[in-house]
Amino acid sequence: MRLAYGRQTRVRLGAATAVAALLALTAAPPSTAAARPADPARQVPAWHGCVRDAQDTSGQELEKAGARCAEVKVPLDHTRPGGPGITVAVARIRATDTAHRIGALVVNEGGPADPVIDYLLERRAAMGELAARYDVVGVDPRFTGRNPPIDCRWPTSTYFRAAGKDRAGFARMTAFQRDLAAKCRRNAAGLLPYASTRNAARDLDVVRTVLGERRISYLGVSYGTYLGEVYTAMFPGRTDRVVLDGVHEPHRLAPWAEYGTEEVNENALRHWARWAAPRNAAYGLGATADAVLATVGRIQAAATRHPFTVGTYRIDEHLLPLIVYGVLGDDLARSDADIAVMVATLERAAETGHAEPDPGLAELLPGLFTGQYSAYGSTQTAYLCADTPGPRDPEVFRRAVERSRAAHPLFGPVLNDITPCPFWTAPRERPTVVDNDVPALMVNATGDPRVPYSEALAMHAKWPSSRLITVENSYRHAVYGTAYGSDCVNGAVNGYLADGRLPAADLTCPAARDDIPSARPVRQVP
Repeated sequence: MRLAYGRQTRVRLGAATAVAALLALTAAPPSTAAARPADPARQVPAWHGCVRDAQDTSGQELEKAGARCAEVKVPLDHTRPGGPGITVAVARIRATDTAHRIGALVVNEGGPADPVIDYLLERRAAMGELAARYDVVGVDPRFTGRNPPIDCRWPTSTYFRAAGKDRAGFARMTAFQRDLAAKCRRNAAGLLPYASTRNAARDLDVVRTVLGERRISYLGVSYGTYLGEVYTAMFPGRTDRVVLDGVHEPHRLAPWAEYGTEEVNENALRHWARWAAPRNAAYGLGATADAVLATVGRIQAAATRHPFTVGTYRIDEHLLPLIVYGVLGDDLARSDADIAVMVATLERAAETGHAEPDPGLAELLPGLFTGQYSAYGSTQTAYLCADTPGPRDPEVFRRAVERSRAAHPLFGPVLNDITPCPFWTAPRERPTVVDNDVPALMVNATGDPRVPYSEALAMHAKWPSSRLITVENSYRHAVYGTAYGSDCVNGAVNGYLADGRLPAADLTCPAARDDIPSARPVRQVP
């Protein structure tokens, strides 16, 4: 299940060698942490197999598809190219139709901190026969995926929590976030200043050069759209075809991640409730959408008054809203069913004080309560605090929570709660100003709960040469690919990647459940 900001939190962190490299890097001062790359652009990557160990099923599948992997050396600090270096993991599946090869398509899955290489075959599958004409390339951004990570040794996989019902609850969360930041300073201080989207963009350009590509095509998903926007601003003229799916507008990332998304998340929750209501006989959550939402409200109230347990985990006012928020965004029947089972489990626990976890909660809860995926959360937070540091005064967050609570009692306290960033070291650089115009193809669902459709409209207006595919009546975050299965979206994206020609006008596609494959023109967005 998706949780918090990224695509997922259950990230396999790689072989023991990666952990050992991390420990060496964080234990040593930056000047001696890693080998100094002579000239990163001149290096020749040592391509090798992609299987890390016997349990690496994704590596095995990559090799079956013909992928080769390598580690590209980049400076830890790009302002000191002769200083200590790190590596970024790269996987490439070369074009098989060499006579009609278009170029290299570089993929980023967002997050920030989501792995790319382990999901490369999913993106390639969406391309169908077109994949034969591209070198499909996955680059795990620094400290993510197959790279040695930042691991602050947190007791959780994410900093996201709800503020609670009162000032005392907010004070608890302020102390929690302050402690997470302190753990990062204690365990990863040598790396934190160098995790940022600007540095990821610089690394990407090193990879482009090392691959011998004058220009690259780019597919960015979710936060990966922001990386693509930053890359085109920092390195103009070095992209060919650009696809952005789940489109961020850079100015709207501030003042903190997920700010202002209460309403779209409530809409997505109501959309799910409309699915669950006709299935009341199966799940017992209510016969109308309002009744289903009332059930969720009763669970929230119970978690606030008398925290209950699911398995060995205590669910309180700080965790319950996060659980509900974290499972939205798929908009598929199987996901709706999973959510219904989880809500039914939570309802039983709220009524009796305890319930055993269903499979979905059994998978989700350990990440909230243990350090199982600490490295993922640590790295993601390092990127967010560099890109969207937000205010330094905790009182700003508290006031935002209180302003939002009345209208948005479930999501307001989680989407406006304090983060570790007020207690983080100030970023080394200011955010990138994206003031260019790129002829990109953008894709967004109207009900996307992670990146509101309004951001896609704003970015489309900022880049007037772009085209926008709108997926109507869909509450899916990231729609291109085989998981959602929109023939309309996949056909339009693949057509653009094939011939490089944007649609003559913006397109609209139905939600995938409508199973209508054709796209129809809509009015140009002003």
